[in-house]
Order: sequence, then structure tokens, then C-alpha cells
Amino acid sequence: MIRWEPAGPYSVVFSTRVGGVSEGPFDSLNLGRMTDDDPEHVEENRRRLLREAGGDPERLTMNRQTHSATVRRARAGERGEPGDGLWTDEAGVPMLALAADCLPLALVRGHGERPAAAVLHVGWRGLLQGIVEAGAAALGGRQEAAIGPGIGPCCFEVGEEVAEPFRSRFGSDVMRGRNLDLWTAAERALHDAGVEHVERVDLCTSCNPELFFSHRRDAGRTGRQGVVAVVA
Repeated sequence: MIRWEPAGPYSVVFSTRVGGVSEGPFDSLNLGRMTDDDPEHVEENRRRLLREAGGDPERLTMNRQTHSATVRRARAGERGEPGDGLWTDEAGVPMLALAADCLPLALVRGHGERPAAAVLHVGWRGLLQGIVEAGAAALGGRQEAAIGPGIGPCCFEVGEEVAEPFRSRFGSDVMRGRNLDLWTAAERALHDAGVEHVERVDLCTSCNPELFFSHRRDAGRTGRQGVVAVVA
């Protein structure tokens, strides 16, 4: 686990693939049920993650992720509504966003404001559509953010149809030859949305098979890691 510790009553944990019960290509802490993994293994893995984060599995809320810019208010125990972001100012409602090359991202209100947190699933499509801006707007106030593990500029080759809008939106230097620096693009989107402090993990999911699942590296047959956030 990779723990982010912003000031305030928050528990925010980014998961790795280590420490679960799944087997084969989903070894071992696979959090995604939209795979061929045993659903009972996935549920046990989620329980293990929530024990680390201090959240109640019965109150866990998740989206059915669609690479959109939709951010919804979390409702305890609700799962399967379409969207790629969740936020809450209610204590004790764990929110989980999944990823397997896309960026898991966490936001919190800081500076002594009323506590609230958000989790986002940020891929290149969602980033261009405005998922970061939507998450920051939903949360409001002065914010801090953490960008979790995702595919790095070392490995994320894209076509010109993706490169051109990223250069136009985030600057020419987010392209390194044919490779996209999704980490930097997300950080710039956060700052543009008014987020004052941004931390980055900068671990590439594709480069680190012992630590992370990667959809691109594993040709789609892989698990999911993610980020869970709870307002304490």
C-alpha cells in the first residue's frame, strides 16, 4: 500500500497488486470484478484494502467507470452507477476508484475547511473531457491532491489524434516524442482547476509488473489497483 497523509481527518491509500488472494494474471490484490477473477477473491481483496484504510466494506461506494468526466456524490454502499469520480463530506463512507494504467487520483479539502474528499479515475479521455475540473468543482474550497501510480511517459505511446489535443491543452512538453506524460498533464489540470498543492507518486504501472497491474503491458488480461479515500 502507498499511503497519502494530507492534513485533516482523512485516510487515503493507493493499492499495489501485493497482499491479496487472487491467482494467475490477477495475482494477488485484484480489486476489479469486471475481470475473469473469482468474485469472492475480489471481495476479500477489497476487504483487505479497506482494513488498511479504516473503512467499513458494507459502506463502500464505487462507480461503473466509463472514461467520462462524471463526478457523483458518494452514497454509502452504492455501486454500479456510471461515472469516474466520487466525492463526499460525510464521515465513514469509503470511496474506491480503480485503474490499470489510468491514474487513480485523490483530492481533499485542506486549510481547516469542512472535511471532504474525492477519488477520480483519470485516463487520457477523461482528462481531455474535464474529469479533474469536475472533481475539483464538486469538492470546492481550497484543495490538495495526490496522483497515484499510472502508466508513465516511458511507456505510454499514443497516436497523433491523442497527442495533438494534449499539446494544445497542456503544452508541447507533455509529449516526449510519441509518448504522453499523463502524470504532468494531470498535475497541470489540477493546478488550472485551483488545486494549490499536488503530490505525485510517479511509479509506472507498465514498468513494474511485480507491483502493479497494467492493461497495456498485459494485453487486457490483468487486474485492477486503485485508490480508496475515507473522511474520518
